[in-house]
Amino acid sequence: MTGASPGLPGPILRRSSRRYFFHHPWQLGLAVAGIALGVAVVVSIDLANRSASRAFALSTEAVTGRTTHQIVGGPEGIPEKVYRRWLLGAPAGSAPAAPVVEAYVALDREPPQTFRLLGVDPFAEVPFGRSLAALQPGAPGDGPVDLTTFLTRPGALLLSAATARELGLAVGDPLPLVAAGRRQEAFLAGTLAAGSERRKRALADVLLVDLATAQELLHLEGHLSRIDLVAPEEARAEAATLERWRALLPPGTEILPAAARAGATAGMTRAFELNLRALALLALVCGTFLVFNTVSFSVVQRRPLLGTLRALGVTRRQILALVLGEALVLGVAGSVLGAALGVFLGRGLVGLVTRTINDLYFVVSVRELTLSWESLVLAFLLGVGASLVAALGPAREATTAPPREVLHRSALEERSRARARLGAVLGLLLALAGAALLVAAGHALVWNFAGLFALILGCALMVPRLTVLLMALLRPPLAALFGLLGSMAGRGVVASLSRTAVAIAALTVAVSVTVGVGVMVDSFRATLVRWLETTLAADVYVSAAGPGFSRGDASLPPELRRRLEALPGVASSDSVRSLRLLSTGWEDPEETTAVLEQLVVIDSGPRGRGGYRFLEGNPEEAWAAFDQGAVLLSEPYAFRRDLAPGDQVTLPTAAGPRSFPVAGVYASYGSDQGAVLLARAVFERHWNDRRLSGVALHLEPGADADEVVSRVRRSAGADLALTARSNRDLKRTSLEIFDRTFLITGVLRLLAGAVAFLGVLSALMALALERTREIGVLRATGLTPKQVWRLTLGQTGLMGLAAGLLALPLGLALAAAMIFFINRRSFGWTLELQVDPAILLQALVLSLLAALLAGIYPAWRMARIPPAAALRDE
Repeated sequence: MTGASPGLPGPILRRSSRRYFFHHPWQLGLAVAGIALGVAVVVSIDLANRSASRAFALSTEAVTGRTTHQIVGGPEGIPEKVYRRWLLGAPAGSAPAAPVVEAYVALDREPPQTFRLLGVDPFAEVPFGRSLAALQPGAPGDGPVDLTTFLTRPGALLLSAATARELGLAVGDPLPLVAAGRRQEAFLAGTLAAGSERRKRALADVLLVDLATAQELLHLEGHLSRIDLVAPEEARAEAATLERWRALLPPGTEILPAAARAGATAGMTRAFELNLRALALLALVCGTFLVFNTVSFSVVQRRPLLGTLRALGVTRRQILALVLGEALVLGVAGSVLGAALGVFLGRGLVGLVTRTINDLYFVVSVRELTLSWESLVLAFLLGVGASLVAALGPAREATTAPPREVLHRSALEERSRARARLGAVLGLLLALAGAALLVAAGHALVWNFAGLFALILGCALMVPRLTVLLMALLRPPLAALFGLLGSMAGRGVVASLSRTAVAIAALTVAVSVTVGVGVMVDSFRATLVRWLETTLAADVYVSAAGPGFSRGDASLPPELRRRLEALPGVASSDSVRSLRLLSTGWEDPEETTAVLEQLVVIDSGPRGRGGYRFLEGNPEEAWAAFDQGAVLLSEPYAFRRDLAPGDQVTLPTAAGPRSFPVAGVYASYGSDQGAVLLARAVFERHWNDRRLSGVALHLEPGADADEVVSRVRRSAGADLALTARSNRDLKRTSLEIFDRTFLITGVLRLLAGAVAFLGVLSALMALALERTREIGVLRATGLTPKQVWRLTLGQTGLMGLAAGLLALPLGLALAAAMIFFINRRSFGWTLELQVDPAILLQALVLSLLAALLAGIYPAWRMARIPPAAALRDE
């Protein structure tokens, strides 16, 4: 130990550490693989979330540029005269302004692809610095841009050069679109220069057209989507300036910071992303168990050596530094490998995340994974930190035990059983604290997840003691059924509790997550099916084809409803208009936040209204008040804003902000953002918008729904893009979207299970090596290789059975926590707990199979050990 610092391991210790792991590469490999998988799941989810957010931010940046404020209006947009009034009334040079028409459109080809249509006035664009350099004279580009063609020919549009190449388009090629619910003809007039990688991504989903062309494509003649402003630096901080500008605007329009609208849209996915990150961290928790298992076993196996070194004068600090140093190496290796694997997994998961966001929230085009050093560094630190935390217990064990006690293997097991009792008490207290935190956390999702993790860790701490009790209960029937080998298997699990308990705990956590998430998803699906059965009261549903029903970009002409009612087999109809309005804090003129309010406007009879299930308010009184101007709120909307019948909701109407009384709250699972329900007559009174988003058709008795769907499609004509589906097809489509949404959850469950499988395999490999002498004695006294197989697999099966049985109550507790607390506070939904016995049985079988598969190789290895070699001293 010459030259070694009192607190650092010397050359002899470091050499001993290297030699140990070189002689046990499987143990090193499993530990690194476990932490790598845990880190990879965290990295992949974080990169997928960031990629979607980054794509949305870049696309928004491309269409806003240097814009500091925006003049916005209602669903019908802003009349063009507001722009002229601004140009005439605003002080010269006070704020350059540019008119904008913007909407999402779909490429009318297979597979359909969504783009952000941006209509601008090229002559007003110079101060805004958007990614539109191709419009400037002499600008470089990948293709010719004829400004005369762009401004004068109907349907002329520009597309990113890279996107044009992906689509196989050349300048002059036709580009059929579905815009505002209609099929439109356009053509590629030129391409936008790619330039930097950032610019390429920003323009990937942007279609640039002249302002007049956009108005024609979207049927917004005489209207704008918004007016962009570039306010001078001094004006941005002066509330008086903004008030003077607001005075120039008519009722129904508002000036907002440019970031407010984008922030309101991006904020929709916050709870969704947080839930994914929390689920990803569970895989890292399982990986932490594996590191604990590896480091703990390395300490146990070298106890005689460490005891000898301690007796020869090696200090506790040097032993501590040795053990933590080994954990650090494992953590660094696993985290580096996990970061690389996470990038690979992220490329697959980004598609699932993007599809879910497009299904539920807003349109975002993610063509590739965005690498983030912040994500990689954070995951690296999590992996290394988890490894060091996992090593603290074994390190303390290696340094605190007296040298004489360290030399005896039995002392460790006695202390492990004693600590199991203490761990059970601490675990119970931690689980109760987690449950209390869940109840008291309120809307703070981070604290809700902290309570959930405390519940999981508390139950994991109780596993060793519960395993001892469970084996005591199982030993008599095992002895009766399998004789001496059955009794020995049960006794062996408890005899090696320091090894088996950690593996059982890791498997218990992984299987409990499978049970909890499975029960939660099944409960959600069953609740959704019942909701669809009651809500979808019509026989055929007709909606405008386009990027999204709820966004209001696609619409149907009002006269279509009368045409559809006249079709043979149709008895009556209901109409719906779904749109989003930008709402602000009306009481505070300087308020810079904004919320996208989801409005659902209906005109329906008793049959259509019968599908609404009220959670608050008397249905008859609520519908009567609804017809007189009150609104109904979906449960998520009321929950997020803490509203109830009798309260008021302020909405931006064409005449300015107006308050509406709340008449009731109804159950809805269509959007976690929630919606405000208005009567058609009330909506037309306060907004200049008569468009429809969909029509629900009630058929005459005996009419065939599929035949009516065919008639609807024939009556639409070639230019009207609509979707007609029967009640049955719409339910199936809704459930397909639901299943797609939870597909990523299933992937994460599999990855967490893989980490737990590695943990069991690692523990069993450690036990196989540790019990070499014991097996040698048994072989020497007459135990056959076949009996060694049965003994080892029996012990493995008992570990899997214990983990499965302990996982069931924990999984049900997790399901209850997710249904009644996490989901409720994340999304505002009230779900009914549904426990399918098949899920519990599958979890038990999964636990047994995982343990038995992990035990095959150790059992084979132990059965092949010659008795003489097993009994030989090392």
